[in-house]
Amino acid sequence: MLPAFVRAVFRLSTACAALAALMLLAAALVITWSVFYRAMGASTYWEIEFSVYMMVASLFLASPYCLATQGHVGVDLLSHYLPKRLARPLAIAVGLAGLAVCLYLAYAGAELTLHAFARGERTESAWAPLKWPLFLAMPVGLGLTALQYVADLLRETVEPGAR
Repeated sequence: MLPAFVRAVFRLSTACAALAALMLLAAALVITWSVFYRAMGASTYWEIEFSVYMMVASLFLASPYCLATQGHVGVDLLSHYLPKRLARPLAIAVGLAGLAVCLYLAYAGAELTLHAFARGERTESAWAPLKWPLFLAMPVGLGLTALQYVADLLRETVEPGAR
């Protein structure tokens, strides 16, 4: 039986994936509307940037779910040919490396977000939205991906080979 923590993290990852899907849908609908609106002779100025914000945020928010469902691109040729007794330590080492990378990038993203928030930075477009909400997707998404790595490592120790 998986610990409650592992199940809770998976539910959180799934909820983030659902939110990411809604963000992609919003981006697609806004771009579609923009095309029709421009075809009628009107001009637009915010739709592309809004859609980029939605797509970037969805990428980071979907990352934990992608990890939980083994959707990330993996090079597992080595682990495929290793004996079982060596494959597990390799999986744990790879998980720890992924965790370290996600923690570092979440920290760097948090610094970037706080800097943009403190300075009130805006984009250079006509719409000029604040930058920090876009930057916030990085520490949130990668922080949650790090949490998913922790859950996967716990699952690996409780149920070896569960993945």
